[in-house]
Amino acid sequence: MPGRLTLVGLAGGIGAPSPKTQEEHMARPNGVREAWREGRAVINSWLGIPSSFSAEVMASMGWDSLVVDMQHGMIDYQMMVTMLQGISTTNVTPLVRVPWNDPAHIQKALDAGAYGIVCPMINNRAEAEKFVGSCRYAPLGYRSSGPIRASLYGGADYHAKANDIVVAFGMIETQEALDNLDAILSTPGLDAIYVGPSDLSISLGYAPGGDKPDEWMMAALQKVLDGCKRHKVQPGIHCGAPSYAKKMIEMGFTFVTIGGDNRFMTMGGQAALQEMRSGAAAPAPKSSSPY
Repeated sequence: MPGRLTLVGLAGGIGAPSPKTQEEHMARPNGVREAWREGRAVINSWLGIPSSFSAEVMASMGWDSLVVDMQHGMIDYQMMVTMLQGISTTNVTPLVRVPWNDPAHIQKALDAGAYGIVCPMINNRAEAEKFVGSCRYAPLGYRSSGPIRASLYGGADYHAKANDIVVAFGMIETQEALDNLDAILSTPGLDAIYVGPSDLSISLGYAPGGDKPDEWMMAALQKVLDGCKRHKVQPGIHCGAPSYAKKMIEMGFTFVTIGGDNRFMTMGGQAALQEMRSGAAAPAPKSSSPY
């Protein structure tokens, strides 16, 4: 008998699965949450180059997770989808940083299969609540139902478990956010924060950049860590060098980003060229961009 359209096909992948396939497609766990449950820090990296192949190459390296950066990366929606597909060839957990705290961007990234959202510039409780609400189905939020690719990646019962799967990272990157830290961290459903050290530096009156050992930065980071401990929120931070990321884990951060595709390509290419032209290894490249 010819195949018939099913509820799954008609409803964009959210209909009831057939008994035959239901057990084969139970919800895929979120590796980031699993690492936290096991008491491990998550080792993440960053994707800003608009290429599904480079995303697949990065994923094959074995990171715990990768963030597709739609804020400062050269990436639009359709490219993000293909990059998530590239990551999906591995067990690396796919995350997306959206351009802004906009429910449209957040919900489309989730429907495409992002297992976590990194949201920039969360400065107060109202912004945190808006962000978290975008990530959760009712009654916990107002995410619209239509996980057209998420149900393929996540499994047939994705919709039922999505509120427990998706990780909501609110970015702390301004003086205002530090001033409102307890109000932000006490927002129900906010799983984690993510420190953006470059914007935080600017907001505190210093030059942009990351991996800063300065006393003022360490004081700000300790304030964030203390707040996360009080409210049982996972602390994350963007780093450049592995040595700095290790220091952050020692301080108490449970999610650290090391470099990214553009940074790794830049550093590797510069080092090779410098050695060929001068015979000496190249110093670490200096840039005001953390990416």
